[in-house]
Amino acid sequence: MVAPHVGRSLLEIGSGLGHFAEQFLPRLDRLVVSDFDPYCVEQLRSRFADRDDVDVLQFGLPTDIPLHDPVDTVVMMNVLEHIEDDVAALKSLAAVTKPGGRIVIWVPGYMQLYGDFDRKVGHVTRYTPKTLRATVVGAGLRPQILKPINFLGGIAWWLAVRKGGVGYPDPRLVKIYDRTVVPTTRFLEKLFRPPFGQTVFCVARVPK
Repeated sequence: MVAPHVGRSLLEIGSGLGHFAEQFLPRLDRLVVSDFDPYCVEQLRSRFADRDDVDVLQFGLPTDIPLHDPVDTVVMMNVLEHIEDDVAALKSLAAVTKPGGRIVIWVPGYMQLYGDFDRKVGHVTRYTPKTLRATVVGAGLRPQILKPINFLGGIAWWLAVRKGGVGYPDPRLVKIYDRTVVPTTRFLEKLFRPPFGQTVFCVARVPK
């Protein structure tokens, strides 16, 4: 879902250990990975030490991002929900994105699914398409794609976390889910737009 919206230069926010960003290297001229956590930044520097086309930054949002040359794409996967001032965070990203460039946002969906797991990992909120649109527009961006995804995952999450009292997803069950339910969900959501989902996906444009 993310790949079709990535250009030739990419800034990833919250890169962790770099597994996701590394998948995009073959299609990029330039990659900038970043994280707030010092351990992750150290691991990123080690992982990409031999790459001249990869830069590693450490910062937390919102801030003036230390990036001199703008990128055409920013990707933030499960990051925005941790930030109190989400509008200011997106403005920080827009400032280092080329006019007409894209900011790809992937966030947990719907406060009805908010539970102990969200609190433990520091989620400030979960979004709906409406609330994420308000945040994106408030930052001066133009939503291009904005929709809920993973409808079946939302139901499973509600049953497990809100009704079942599960504090943290069981890794074994997650693996089974990924192998069986995710392909089915992906197929079904090509046929219809779900009314809600475990996740909300957005591609926003920086005005030219």
